[in-house]
Amino acid sequence: MSIAVSTLQSNIMESDDQNLASLRCPVAVAEGDGIGPEIMGATLAILEAADAPLDLKPITIGEQVFKSGNTSGIPSEAWDTIRQTGVLLKAPITTPQGGGYKSLNVSIRKTLGLFANIRPCVAYHPFTATHHPAMDLVVIRENEEDTYGGIEHQQTPEVAQCLKLITWPGSLRICQYAFAYAKAHGRKKVTCFVKDNIMKQTDGLFRKAFEQVAEQYPDIEADVMIIDIAAARIATKPEQFDVIVAPNLYGDIVSDIAAEVAGTVGLVGTANIGPRCAMFEAIHGSAPDIAGKGIANPSGLLLAAVQMLQYLGHSEHAKTIHNAWLCAIEDGMHTGDIYREGISKHKLSTEAFAQAVIDRLGQTPSTLKAVQGEVRRIETPEPIKPKQGHKQIVGVDVFLHWDQSDRDPDVLANYLAAFVTPHFKLTMMSNRGTKVWPQGAPETFCTDHWRCRFMPTQQNMPMTQAKLLDLLRMLHEGKANIIKMENLYTFDGKAGYSLGQGE
Repeated sequence: MSIAVSTLQSNIMESDDQNLASLRCPVAVAEGDGIGPEIMGATLAILEAADAPLDLKPITIGEQVFKSGNTSGIPSEAWDTIRQTGVLLKAPITTPQGGGYKSLNVSIRKTLGLFANIRPCVAYHPFTATHHPAMDLVVIRENEEDTYGGIEHQQTPEVAQCLKLITWPGSLRICQYAFAYAKAHGRKKVTCFVKDNIMKQTDGLFRKAFEQVAEQYPDIEADVMIIDIAAARIATKPEQFDVIVAPNLYGDIVSDIAAEVAGTVGLVGTANIGPRCAMFEAIHGSAPDIAGKGIANPSGLLLAAVQMLQYLGHSEHAKTIHNAWLCAIEDGMHTGDIYREGISKHKLSTEAFAQAVIDRLGQTPSTLKAVQGEVRRIETPEPIKPKQGHKQIVGVDVFLHWDQSDRDPDVLANYLAAFVTPHFKLTMMSNRGTKVWPQGAPETFCTDHWRCRFMPTQQNMPMTQAKLLDLLRMLHEGKANIIKMENLYTFDGKAGYSLGQGE
């Protein structure tokens, strides 16, 4: 089945009810690649049958655009439509291999400021396979920052760097959204996933934002877990979680784990929310190997469309469609990917599954948990700026490329001592974050990349940019191979930098 988006749009807009037409929400629709047109056709057929008040605006993005020479995969007219509508319903996209093609999803998320990724992961026991029948959690992932900034550098022949950027406004905003989501959806607990026992500055900042927001929601339980054990618990005891909020990388990983533990990624839709725009999509790929066979499961995209209707304020339509979908699953009307002998009653094509949902519009499930009540739209919060404390520079880390054959830290320390200024002294050197001087361990493996920490020769000596530049000039004249430098600051007297491991 492949119901053309343009045809559906035409059918809707030909309605004689001009008042209803004026209330329809404009939505940009991208039918995608691979199985995209089939599952989008099925999804839109269900939306039309439910009389969802939408004004569909088809756009072309993805593989066809990539191959035309546009490495972003999205033409300017598509950008215009997305900005005009503020909402995009997108089927999976195929990114051609090689050729410098950029991730279209990342481009859309970051260009439009879609800071929040919302992924409900629910077990539909006993009708779909899962070891955790009571699982019902939501992963809310920060969508723009962290290592996904893509800021990387090859610094020496042996060492590459990726910058992890965590900001206070970004952390506060996603945590505010997570608690607002929990309140709007009647959830009882929000758990924050971090690794602040190691990354005390970045993950520590995220945790601080979480704890500050949690104080504003005394009726919602707040919990913090270290990401490694938290990921393990999702795999073994997902029932203990309700709403999870996490920085970008952790959220990306655990949301896929949660979707698979719930049963299959094929039944999970996702929302990407920003202050002015939103994008809704399935989490699975374009599956070109089964494209055109009429066997793809449209459930992930349909459940994303349900989230879209909630976002647009049409919670009654969202509830009707969601309950009809639950009834179809409950009645054993399954596509081949979730079909199981003894559980499923019919193995359906994409088109037949869409019809099964349509046939059940207005019904509510009897075994699976029915969707009830109205879910209000969650307004995007405005970040609260932190108070402006006293920021003071207290030293500098200079990163050097040094590749002597024996890589003896004492040799490097003695070499640097001959070129420092009266204002600074070398206080610590680390290699891959581990302190190797003074009094390093002989067993520590060292690469050609060294962090050299210089602090004032006298306590409380004021630092200036001129003194820092003088230090760099002396190192340069001594033929030190400088990679970069990082100023060391305190904020209200508290160190804003990490110690070397073992320091």
